[in-house]
Amino acid sequence: MNKNKILSDAILIERYQKGDKKMISFLIKKWHLQFCNFAFWIVKDADLAKDIAQESWTIIINKLDNLKEPEKFKSWAISIVNRKAIDFLRAKQREQNKLQSLYFDSKTENIALEVNDNSVLKQKLASAIRKLSIEQQMVVKLFYIENYTLKEISKILKISIGTTKSRLFHAREKLKTKLKHINYEK
Repeated sequence: MNKNKILSDAILIERYQKGDKKMISFLIKKWHLQFCNFAFWIVKDADLAKDIAQESWTIIINKLDNLKEPEKFKSWAISIVNRKAIDFLRAKQREQNKLQSLYFDSKTENIALEVNDNSVLKQKLASAIRKLSIEQQMVVKLFYIENYTLKEISKILKISIGTTKSRLFHAREKLKTKLKHINYEK
């Protein structure tokens, strides 16, 4: 029978902590695939899941000497994989928000820069739009500037049509409140 199947995690870790560094290979053989599968369940990308599992192993190996309760290895290690996967998703979301913000800010400024009879009104509208939440800005800009339908916006933003309608409604209400004092006469 395979040695890593016979030995428990606690025994492997205790031996590793006592200096038998070969024991780490048994832990890796035993748990790596499960860590990859767990990361994949979160990030939905096989290559990325492998990278996350690998980065998690680096942390696990560096902290394994200090693990006080070796019998709790599985939950401890899974929590590390979970945090790494979630950190990746958060970083990806921040990057996506930053790119969307840059894109939408440039579109809003383009409106403000158009020179015609309504340039002051457009500048105030662009300023009011920038004061909306990022989520509302995206819906307003996709709907009014890019001329997407509510259904298309919901697919682009990966939200329900109801959420899209709600964001657009609330954005309009905020814009009405912010712009109600503007004199529309020339």
